[in-house]
Amino acid sequence: MKKIIIAVTVLLSGIGAVAQQDAMFTHYMFNTLAVNSGYAGSRDALTITGLHRSQWVSFPGAPTTQTLTMHTPLLNDKLGVGLSVLNDKIGPTNTTAIYGDFAYKLKVSETAKLAFGLKGGVNLMSNKLAGLKTDEGGDIAFSSNTASQLLPNFGFGMYYYSDKFYVGLSTPKLLENDYKTNTTTGTTSVASEQRHYFLIAGTVFPIGESQKIKLKPTTFIKVTAAAPIEADLTLTALFNDKFWAGAMFRTGDALGVLLGANITNQLSLGYSFDWSYTNTTFKYNGGSHEIMLRYDLIYTDKGKIRSPRYF
Repeated sequence: MKKIIIAVTVLLSGIGAVAQQDAMFTHYMFNTLAVNSGYAGSRDALTITGLHRSQWVSFPGAPTTQTLTMHTPLLNDKLGVGLSVLNDKIGPTNTTAIYGDFAYKLKVSETAKLAFGLKGGVNLMSNKLAGLKTDEGGDIAFSSNTASQLLPNFGFGMYYYSDKFYVGLSTPKLLENDYKTNTTTGTTSVASEQRHYFLIAGTVFPIGESQKIKLKPTTFIKVTAAAPIEADLTLTALFNDKFWAGAMFRTGDALGVLLGANITNQLSLGYSFDWSYTNTTFKYNGGSHEIMLRYDLIYTDKGKIRSPRYF
């Protein structure tokens, strides 16, 4: 039944195409806390994950994005807390976000839990306009750098998971704040936050009786107003629970490959490369590179190590 749910989700998520709406990652399945607060504490470990993405390399002003997340279970795994930090730079514009995450988990079966999460934090946008070269000098709009107000925001998430399956719904930023900055002409709105809705899902199942090879299909669907639906579809093969290799398809945007390894029971390293297949961007960039590093400080239960999850 779980495999059927995943298959239907993947088919439905193929509808529509979209340009980039928000900071994106090919390793989205390792960056779950950034988009769904219900994920906090779900790995039975203090988990620290860092990601760096260089998008559209060789294109001037192309996006570069970093995230750092950490989360842990509390009180016999009934609660989870976490911290998410994001830095996103596009041209002269830099956006920084710091959020705390809280999750309350309900046991719905012997192997599955349902978590309700709350995310709250602040965002800051800055523009380094003074360093830009303009056709005509003396333009007051580019005479100095600017920074927006520090804007609070909050969001919600639901996350259902077991050892072999997960699905989640979330909206990390519920408020659609205006970024405002003080200029010589007064307070000016330079941008606004757009509310996004995210659906994530994935499963893992063995191929053959030896179970040395497992397949892990996952999807990440993004919906926002006045834009088509965007979906990431990924199929990863796990070899002896040690190495993985996979392929990714992003609707209306890119194709990609992923490679990685569990270096130890606690340390994982991943790399991905994706390239645009659209006529408007393919000719002008050298693809996008991404690297992921995750460390699990695994807890023990009555002297026995509790194994980390696939998600």
